[in-house]
Amino acid sequence: MALLLLLLLIPVSLLLLTLSLSLILRPKPTEVPIKNRHVFISGGSSGIGLALARRAAAEGAHVSILARSAANLEEARSSIRLSTGVDVAAFSADVRDFHAVERAVAEAGPVDVLVCNQGVFVPQELELQDLDTVKSTIDVNLMGTFHLIKAALPGMKNRTDRGPRSIAITSSQAGQVGIYGYSAYSASKFALRGLAEALQQEVISENIHVTLIFPPDTETPGFAEESKIRPEVTNIIAASSGAMKADDVARKALNGIKSGSFIVPCNIEGLMLSLATAGMSPQRSALMAFVEVIAAGLMRIVALFFQWNWYESIAKWSRENK
Repeated sequence: MALLLLLLLIPVSLLLLTLSLSLILRPKPTEVPIKNRHVFISGGSSGIGLALARRAAAEGAHVSILARSAANLEEARSSIRLSTGVDVAAFSADVRDFHAVERAVAEAGPVDVLVCNQGVFVPQELELQDLDTVKSTIDVNLMGTFHLIKAALPGMKNRTDRGPRSIAITSSQAGQVGIYGYSAYSASKFALRGLAEALQQEVISENIHVTLIFPPDTETPGFAEESKIRPEVTNIIAASSGAMKADDVARKALNGIKSGSFIVPCNIEGLMLSLATAGMSPQRSALMAFVEVIAAGLMRIVALFFQWNWYESIAKWSRENK
């Protein structure tokens, strides 16, 4: 009898915990519409950005893409037109130049969904990496995101349509956990989380919802170049996690944007990292909040195991090569 009572109490207790969590979650659940709205995507001429632009256009959004290369932008426009029958606007600008970004955003018109997707990465040990490369990484990945948000935010706040709007930021799984050879890149991507958490508090009263996307290694032209020069230890550590296709990442990202999710993992490893690093991040889903609470201790054990494995790999490589 006591055992039966215990078995009945467990699910009731879990249900009460989930309901209690739903009362304190902030921001509240929302849906961000895409159809007939202006979606502005940086890094939109290739990889994840191009895949996002293609998907948004196919769902009826008015899409603008921004990148440095005018030739690549025109090729991307043709690709999107061919696959969706929809034409998109294209703007050539370097995200490191705020005034160039500001001009492009002004020409594109008020934005409903801003996707800060640009990124550069040169994998190398910090001792060997020159500071110009470090600065360029931070300027593109971090300062470029500040430039895009600063340029687009006034227009987003002043829209006559007061429906939910979104600022989405593409980080990386290397923005959740540091990896050998990623010192500069991880620093730039970790910083995006702090930006996103603070920004969400600043813009929530304007019905603007921030989404932080954490892709794993993704099959893009940039990843192909990166793979050629990654340190051997980085390849050893990264071997346990396979690369995703850009279109699969874009599908996950766009669904996350539309559901107003703050954190968007893209695969099972990403979900585990999201649970392990949930910390003080906002959470809209009562179910995910429940999973985060229940899994917190277990994920710490899993994280320690991964760290043990990585440091063992580094030690083995060092013995064999030094």
